[in-house]
Parts: sequence; C-alpha cells; structure tokens
Amino acid sequence: MTLRPILIHPDPRLKKVADPVTAVTEEVRTLASDMLETMYHAPGIGLAAPQVGVMTRLLVMDCVKDETQAARPMVLLNPEVTWASEALNTYEEGCLSIPEQYADVERPAEVEVRWMDLEGETQSERFDGLWATCVQHEIDHLDGKLFIDYLKPLRRQMITRKMQKLKRERARA
Repeated sequence: MTLRPILIHPDPRLKKVADPVTAVTEEVRTLASDMLETMYHAPGIGLAAPQVGVMTRLLVMDCVKDETQAARPMVLLNPEVTWASEALNTYEEGCLSIPEQYADVERPAEVEVRWMDLEGETQSERFDGLWATCVQHEIDHLDGKLFIDYLKPLRRQMITRKMQKLKRERARA
C-alpha cells in the first residue's frame, strides 16, 4: 500500500467528470487499497479517485468515528444515487482537497446508492446521517463538483484564494 498525494483545489482534474470503472483489475484493487490508506492517514472519512489524480469512478469511505466500534472501510465503484429522501440535513463539510476550510452544506438526509464492489458484484445500501453526507460528497467529486460549489460565490472565491495561497506556500517549502 502506498500513500498517494492528494490534489489541492484549484486543480483542473477536480472539476472533471471521472470515467466509469469497466473491470475490476489488480490496478483498481491497488488504487482502492492505496486510497483507503491515504484517507485514514490524512485523516478523513472519504476520498474519491480524482482527488489522487486518477480519473475513475471509485471512492472509499469509512464514517465510523467511535473508537470502540470496528472500522467499516467501503470501496464503491461506479456509485450512483438511486433514491434520495425529500428530508434534508445540513452538515458542516470539509474536504481533503480543500484543507482546513469548512462550510454548512444541505443535502438529502437519506440516500440509496448502488455500486459495484471489488468482486464485481452489484451492491445497494441506504445511507443516513454522516454516511449519507459523505457518500454524496464523494459522488460529487466523481462528477467534478466540490462542496464549495454549493456556497455563495463570494465565500467560494475567498476559499479558492486561500487554497491558491496554500499551494504557493507549499511549492516554496
């Protein structure tokens, strides 16, 4: 397993729609394993392949925050929301590609998602709470959308400028 560098906004790859996974290959399994390690190391609760510069519809997540509960690492290939509740939830979201920036985002409180697992089998599950927010946030990444795209333009521009400054500082270091 390898830690992969996480792209920082603004990066044009974060705004592109990712390509479907056509087959579960050793390369896909390695990517999933690397992404889980990268996500846990960051630390984060979700990571989409475009965030590590791979333009494929793969995401990983694990929203178990309670140290007394077993981790639940999930790998979703070609995930799609098949149902969303009318009820909405607001969560303060952050993103590994937009470090140390957070904002309230309103999304459906519950979603049903269908995806392919690493065995090539179709899976489906209904998510709520933090899991619902996380899976929708990560699917947005696969569609070239960031959580800041839900914000008012001025707030989005402020965050983008902070990220440009952060990237300049990191480049100098």
